[in-house]
Amino acid sequence: MSLRCVSCGSLYPGDPRLFRCPRCGGLLEVIYDKLKVEGGVGRGVWRYQGALPRLSRVVTLDEGGTPLPRLDNVSRKAGAEVYGKLEAANPTGSFKDRGMSVGVSVALSVGAKIVVAASTGNTAASMAAYASKAGLKPVVLLPKGAVAKGKLAQALAYGAKVVSVKGNFDKALSIVRRLVEEGLAYPLNSFNPYRLEGQKTIAFEVVEEIGVPDYVVVPVGNAGNIAAIWKGFKEAYSSGVIDRMPVMIGVQARGANPLEEALATGSYKPVEKPETIATAIRIGDPVNRDKALKAVKESGGTIISVSDEEILKAGRMLARNEGLLVEPASAAAVAGLLKLARRGLIKEGSIAVTVLTGHGLKDPDFLATITGDEAIVEVDDEKGAARVLETLTDTQDNL
Repeated sequence: MSLRCVSCGSLYPGDPRLFRCPRCGGLLEVIYDKLKVEGGVGRGVWRYQGALPRLSRVVTLDEGGTPLPRLDNVSRKAGAEVYGKLEAANPTGSFKDRGMSVGVSVALSVGAKIVVAASTGNTAASMAAYASKAGLKPVVLLPKGAVAKGKLAQALAYGAKVVSVKGNFDKALSIVRRLVEEGLAYPLNSFNPYRLEGQKTIAFEVVEEIGVPDYVVVPVGNAGNIAAIWKGFKEAYSSGVIDRMPVMIGVQARGANPLEEALATGSYKPVEKPETIATAIRIGDPVNRDKALKAVKESGGTIISVSDEEILKAGRMLARNEGLLVEPASAAAVAGLLKLARRGLIKEGSIAVTVLTGHGLKDPDFLATITGDEAIVEVDDEKGAARVLETLTDTQDNL
C-alpha cells in the first residue's frame, strides 16, 4: 500500500500520518499493491477488505449496505430511472460512518489517543460515535451557530468535546490543520486519504445492486465524497468488475458554489462567506477541490448549483411523494438532477443514482420549513374529525 499525489503523481510509502505531498503540497490518495474489489462474506463496508487498508483491528458499527430504492416519482419527473442511495441508514444517520470506520481504525493503528475534526455536523456525530467505541477521545470544532441541532446533539451524546469556533467551517478546518501539524491529535477530516477509502464503497454497492448507472449525483461540500465514489468506480473498472464508467455530477448550494464557478471560469476562488440552508454543504473553500474537479472532468460530468428554494422544494417532494426524510444537502442532489433533466442534460430513459447523504431528523429546522403551513387541526369530537376527512384533496406537489 502506498500514497500518490493527485497533483504531481509522486509516490510515497503508505504512512498514515502523511496528509499532503511533501513535493508539491497536493492531496494524496491510497494505492494498493493488490486490489480486490469483489465483496466477501458479511455485509457493509468491510465486505470489501481487499480494497481497504489492511488493519489488525477494525472499528465497525456495521456501517454500509444501505438501501438503494427506485424513486418512482422523481423518475417520472426526470424522465429517467432514478435510484436513491439511502445513507441515512448508516448507524449515525449519514454516509460519514463509512469513512469513520476506516479512519478511526487507522487512528488506532498508529496509537492515536485523541482524534479531531472540523465539521458542519455529520462528521462530528460520526467521529464521536466511532472514536467513543474505540476508546479514543473525540474533539470536534464546529462553526458557531451554523450546525443543525440534531447533529450537534448527536456529537454531544456520543461524548465529543465540542469546540465552538467564531467563524465558518473553513476557519475551523484551518485550526484543525494547525493542531495536527503540532502533533496534538490525529485528524479525521477528508484531507486524510484513509478516511475517504470507506466512502468509496458506495460505488461498489451500487455496482453489485444495479450495475453501472449512467449518472451518479452527489451533493458537494468539502468535496471528498464525490472524489471517493469516483475512485471506487475507477478501482472497480481497473479490477475488471465493470466495463464502463458513470458520469459524475456534483451539486452545490448557490451560496456556496466555488467549484461550479471554477469549472465555468477556469480559475478557482473561494467563497468567503458561504450561505445556504443546507448546512452540510455550507463550505466556501473545499479541501478536496482538486480531487472533485478531477473526478467530474475525467468522467465527463459537471458541477452545478441549486437555490435554497429548489432545495426546499425537493426536500418536500421527497418527503411527500417518496416517503423519505432527508437533510437539505441530500435534497440538493435531487434538485440538481431535476434541474439537469429540465435542461435536457439527463438522457431520457437513462439510469441515475442520487446519493442521499443524511437523515432529515438531523435537521429539525429544515423539517419545520418543508412542513410549511400544514398546521395540526384540532377537533372536539368525531364529527369534527369527519369534516376534516371530507375536505381532504390530493395535495401532491407539482415540482
